[in-house]
Amino acid sequence: MRLQIQEIDRFLEELYLKFGLDFRGYSKPSLYRRVSRFLSENKIPSDPAAWIEVFEKDGFLDLFLQQVTVNYSEMFRDPKFYSAIIKDIIPYLATFPSVRIWVPGCAAGEEAYSFAIMLKEAGIYHKCTIYATDIDPHCLQMARKAIYPLDMLRTYSRNYLLAGGKEDFSTYYTANYGYAQFDKSLSERIIFASHNLVSESAFNSFQLISCRNVLIYFGRELQEMVLDNFNRNIEGSGYLCLGSRETIQFSGIKNQYKQISDQKIYKKIYL
Repeated sequence: MRLQIQEIDRFLEELYLKFGLDFRGYSKPSLYRRVSRFLSENKIPSDPAAWIEVFEKDGFLDLFLQQVTVNYSEMFRDPKFYSAIIKDIIPYLATFPSVRIWVPGCAAGEEAYSFAIMLKEAGIYHKCTIYATDIDPHCLQMARKAIYPLDMLRTYSRNYLLAGGKEDFSTYYTANYGYAQFDKSLSERIIFASHNLVSESAFNSFQLISCRNVLIYFGRELQEMVLDNFNRNIEGSGYLCLGSRETIQFSGIKNQYKQISDQKIYKKIYL
């Protein structure tokens, strides 16, 4: 079943009206492919009159978010980024009596736990709070458990060492039956919560916001809105971190930041 663009647009509009989830500003080509595949695989008819019943089915929304949103991540992904965090940002964070970090679009928690390990090794994790948020409740459930397939640990360990990790990575988890359970001490300072970047504003002020590989799925107007939201909630001379294919170069906030490394790490210019 190949759906027309107009049918997908109509489906997204009805989804917004029913649930308040606004995907209309997402980057179209990628979103259309994922939504079309979701509708086809779940045998959802193109007739809008049938959607009312579909929307009322138990678990529909969770299934949609699980299959349509992009939730791939890995621990210490892009090790050079984490090396830059250790070198350039952690000394800044260490000067504060308390530290607030926001990781929006946290997927299954891999980036949040990566930050926890870095901060722990720097000796400042005890005074940090990491707010890790996502739109997908299934991802948040996985993140809270901190259980990952054991076959991913080779990649995670290699990334950790390349990033400048100080310990044997295996000290942070226990392997059992094909899975790795990460130490509960790593989640003590992490708050996992549901949050929609599109429709909800920030909820605190932060010294660091790390939103990597999320904006690439948004259209330009939506990117601008989210970046403006971040900007209003980064305090003082705080930092904004984006993914390697993301930038603030064409946004309205570009003159308020300077890029501090070859990674997409931006420091706010205190005015």
